[in-house]
Amino acid sequence: MALNRLASIKGFKPLVAGHSFVLGQYVWYRRPDCFRNRSLASKASEPPQKLENPPRDLQKEANASSPSSRESSANSRPSGNTPTSSTPAVSSPSSSTNQSMPPGWEDNPDYNISAFSQLPHQHFGFNQFIVINEEFKEALRQILWHFRAPIRYAFAYGSGVFSQDDGQEPAAWSPHPHPPEAVKTWQKGGGKMIDFIFGVSFTQHWHSLNLTQHRDHYSFLGSLGSAFVSRIQDRWGAGVYFNPYITVNGTLIKYGVVNLDTISRDLSEWDTLYLAGRLQKPVKILRDDPGVRLANQVNLISAVRAALLMLGPSFTERELYTAIAGISYLGDPRMELPAENPRKVANIVSAQSTNFRQLYTPLIDNLPNVTFTDPRCSNPDWLNDPNPDTRMEQDMDPIKRGNIVRRLPKALRKKLYFQYQKKFAIPGSAFDQVMNESKDEDDQCFKRRQGGDFEQRIAEQSDLPKMMGDVIRNTIRWPSASQSLKSFFTAGPVRSWRYMSEKVAKSRQRRADSPEKE
Repeated sequence: MALNRLASIKGFKPLVAGHSFVLGQYVWYRRPDCFRNRSLASKASEPPQKLENPPRDLQKEANASSPSSRESSANSRPSGNTPTSSTPAVSSPSSSTNQSMPPGWEDNPDYNISAFSQLPHQHFGFNQFIVINEEFKEALRQILWHFRAPIRYAFAYGSGVFSQDDGQEPAAWSPHPHPPEAVKTWQKGGGKMIDFIFGVSFTQHWHSLNLTQHRDHYSFLGSLGSAFVSRIQDRWGAGVYFNPYITVNGTLIKYGVVNLDTISRDLSEWDTLYLAGRLQKPVKILRDDPGVRLANQVNLISAVRAALLMLGPSFTERELYTAIAGISYLGDPRMELPAENPRKVANIVSAQSTNFRQLYTPLIDNLPNVTFTDPRCSNPDWLNDPNPDTRMEQDMDPIKRGNIVRRLPKALRKKLYFQYQKKFAIPGSAFDQVMNESKDEDDQCFKRRQGGDFEQRIAEQSDLPKMMGDVIRNTIRWPSASQSLKSFFTAGPVRSWRYMSEKVAKSRQRRADSPEKE
């Protein structure tokens, strides 16, 4: 009787339904491993998954990383033009499954789009979704669910996610207190701290929520409030606020918080290359945003162009990927310290060659002045070949290379122009005219980015690779140094000392192992 009376009260049934839904969600996410759709036993011993069927596997990755709407888009491999060369071009094995990109997709991108359907192509950004072990990916996603503050975009990166061919055995101890079995299996027992980047819409609001939930994640700066924390994040360094040595779900992590506008600006303009450089190497995207996906595709094709300007007419895949991976380390003060491995870039490329191939071959196919010339590239199994020594060629015609110079990211291109103004001794008034002509847009319309006489003259210079290296160093040096200095305060003295001690210990171990290998 009382139950019937209670059920007749207005709002009772919606309240019960809501509680049932919340309880069901909690039970689902806390379900035992034996009830999950894929068992760890079937995958734990497997190496990283290979791209036997790239379109299907990567579409699944894109779907899983998108918001609840599950609108996925990524960039499939277009059939671009190939340069005139004495060596015949070799078509890539999966070109028949790809569609051409719409002309001018990168000329006037809108990074404020809110839906994946607004991207230039149905499968745009396809290449950005690196396939990893399913259980390890789920373990990484469970870490994100631990944060109540909204995370719009997230990726995991570094040696804790993607192995590096450093020739060292895994450590006998693990930094993770009680990691999930998937983490222990993926990291082969030893393990390393896992690095994350969280893209958020409103910095101060996010830190306010996170300080309420996780005050222990912050150093003494947290006691000064979210407004002060967000001010430190946005005004110092590269716009990232790191909290290192945090344990979530038994796993030791470091996470950096950055505003989505900061990510998009660095990816599209290269004003610091701090975030753009990280995304030029294989990362695992866990939550996706259409605007960031678009900006990152611009970042990736810009990395190819910058590397081509630093290479000669003939080179290998390894040399191309090494030039791309090395961009973010030029000018990084950490690489000048004895604690950092001088072969770090080469190790990354050797261990992740197939992932680099997935990231960049669709974009290479879309460029008119570079092509693969190795007959092995026509073999369907080539995409999974870990050997990155296939041959490539680029057209050194000044007109085409002048177009590459013109299409470099805005901040980097401006620095390069100033370097050659000094070399060519161009008067200020004439150089101002050159800079006005190089603007991507004016008051009337958006300009098509095509190289003129000044860009073609730059493209003919023998010192262009050196000049490119200099402007990249100048771009990275100060943001990276100030970000490292900021980390001393954001992490706190104790965590900063721990970080440096571990770096020094790794350096000593590396030096101790070197004579044995020789």
